[in-house]
Amino acid sequence: MILTVCPNPSIDCTIELTNLNVGRLNRIENKILTYSGKAINVAIGVRRLGGECTVTGFMYENDGKSFLHNLEKEGVISDFIWNKGSVRVNYKIIDVRSMMTEINDKGESVSEKKQEELLVKAAALAEKCSVAVISGSLPQGVSDGFYARVVSVMPKSVKVFVDTEGEKLVKAVREGVYLVKPNLTELEGAVKTPLSNRAEMVTACRKLIDMGAENVLLSLGRHGAILTNGTKSYYAKTANVAVNSTVGAGDSMLSAAAYMVEKNAGMTEVLRSAVAAGTASITTPGTNLFYKDKYEEIYEKIKVEEI
Repeated sequence: MILTVCPNPSIDCTIELTNLNVGRLNRIENKILTYSGKAINVAIGVRRLGGECTVTGFMYENDGKSFLHNLEKEGVISDFIWNKGSVRVNYKIIDVRSMMTEINDKGESVSEKKQEELLVKAAALAEKCSVAVISGSLPQGVSDGFYARVVSVMPKSVKVFVDTEGEKLVKAVREGVYLVKPNLTELEGAVKTPLSNRAEMVTACRKLIDMGAENVLLSLGRHGAILTNGTKSYYAKTANVAVNSTVGAGDSMLSAAAYMVEKNAGMTEVLRSAVAAGTASITTPGTNLFYKDKYEEIYEKIKVEEI
């Protein structure tokens, strides 16, 4: 069983336009609503691969039933800490050139009492799991150290994955985690150094390993990904596919990596699966995730090389 922890769920509203005309009237060509949040996406991805997954985190009274209905439809078990108010709404505006403009809300404020409740619940749920994934942004009222607090209550037997940025990432890593999944911008921010080639990227990943991560899965977008444990390092390139939307690709990568780690797969298979899932995700519209048939088709095309 895999546990995912979602501190900041969102309703993603993807709006497709012919052109985005700033300061002028724009007419919507298509609109898609997705009940989302990074760790919720990871949980759905795990289920679509055939794994068992429970998701916890903060949820809100006004919109929560729609999330529960969607998770039930996907076969994901949910057990949230409930709050008053509404789930934040994030807007993804895509024009005919596939250029995306994002407008993200902060989310409702969460009390310290509710934060403590989530720590207790996450620790209890993790007792039945071998992998736990904590990912996404934080709502108002929650400090950058919250990720580290969640990591600290996880049972020692659980392999903890973290996907966040900035001080949230650094503080969590210092608690000791099994895997972190930064993108290139997030890695550069964590090590405070611009990176221009694979050798520099691997060296920067080792800095996160020195801080307390066992493995780093570095997402390079359309250029693929790197997976390193500080001793062995591997690279996989994405397959050529038609791009519909890049939203959710990182979450898809993380779901596949968690699924394969739970199955005790080796590093090359973890990387191959992660890149296949991320690539499959960008073929779907809006913030929709990958489907297993597309994942399997792309998986056969992914090659892994040691670097």
